[in-house]
Amino acid sequence: MTLWSVHGDGRGVRDGDVVRPDERMSWPLTIGLGVQHVAAMIGATVLVPALTGFPAGPTLLFCGIGTLLFLAVTRNRVPAFLGSSYAFVAPLAAAREEGPAAQLGAVLLAGAVLIVVGVAVKALGVRLVESVMPPLVTGAVVLIVVLALAPQPAAAFSKQPVVGALTVAVIAICAVGTRGLLARLSVLIGVVIGWVAGAATGALADDRVSELAAAAWVGLPQLHAPQLRPSVVALVVPVVIVLIAETVGHMKAIATVTGRPLDGAVGDALIANGAATTLAGLGGGSGTTTYAENIGVMATTRIFSTAAYAVAGVLTVLLSCSPKATALVATVPDGVVGGSALVLFGMVALTGVRIWQQAGVNLTDPVNAIVVGVALLAGVGGVTITIGGATLNGIAWGSIAVVLGYPLLRRVRAMRRTSAGPR
Repeated sequence: MTLWSVHGDGRGVRDGDVVRPDERMSWPLTIGLGVQHVAAMIGATVLVPALTGFPAGPTLLFCGIGTLLFLAVTRNRVPAFLGSSYAFVAPLAAAREEGPAAQLGAVLLAGAVLIVVGVAVKALGVRLVESVMPPLVTGAVVLIVVLALAPQPAAAFSKQPVVGALTVAVIAICAVGTRGLLARLSVLIGVVIGWVAGAATGALADDRVSELAAAAWVGLPQLHAPQLRPSVVALVVPVVIVLIAETVGHMKAIATVTGRPLDGAVGDALIANGAATTLAGLGGGSGTTTYAENIGVMATTRIFSTAAYAVAGVLTVLLSCSPKATALVATVPDGVVGGSALVLFGMVALTGVRIWQQAGVNLTDPVNAIVVGVALLAGVGGVTITIGGATLNGIAWGSIAVVLGYPLLRRVRAMRRTSAGPR
């Protein structure tokens, strides 16, 4: 049985057409698309372990394996790359002094809880999620995750604005002003040209270049075993709410841009993400989630083939086994990372708005306006609060605010109307 049928002649996509998840382009083009997906996610994926004290090698290894596992569990229906989740950054950074074993124990348990949620959704139906996360909530979560992370690419862009602007310009020109291969690989081309320009102008960091020269070509990632500690576990349990919101938001975003409903795959997606996170916790990687950057790539290229993600997963596993390759990735100038991320994050932010538009969400309704307004400002503003030793960042608080605040305010309004009686 063939996993993917070839779209058209495999060399081009007509204007207004899309490549479905069960289709693929020619293998050379598909490999190029896989490289582009790796280029889109690599900066964010290696940043999370850097912030939490995890090594980059195991994180890349389990992101690659997790992506392949995700494609298998969702039966090739959902195009997604599983990268490091920013929702884990604050709690794992707070638990850094406890050591990597305790941190991994927390990641392991978070993944196990997510699997349980996925099984419940699969058994009871997608309405279980829809009742908790209607379009208002999923659109808001997409915006919260993207906008809360926006300062990072903006800061990177600001460090090297010339290189960053060149990267944005190349991506835009290739995506809008060309057709065929150049248009489909616009992000990768922008990153490569930006890197070359950075190397020519001295924008590559000297220490990273030195590390590249000294790195070995082949080397297996060093794995670690987890250890469950209640004090650390308590820090990441709330992260499960964010992971659910991110996964459902990803599914809604993909359904929006492809025009094909994916409600039947939500349970499988949650199980797959939970299994990937659990596997990462068992071996030394940070928790995983579906990546907004890759949605941006798909929105730009209009190619949603899971074949490209299978290639990206394999390439990521190979990258994790080459210290030289990971060191090469680290040499990509900050301006290039920032410029490409601005394009991709912007595309995803607009996807969140499209979810509202297609569902007819009324933002003039006081309940909707208050919930979305507070949640967005909490996420974008970076609200960080510590309760009982658990520190949650803006993404967590914003997601919690919209997931819990929306049904609560709706209930308050319903009670007011009931107590007022008929007029």
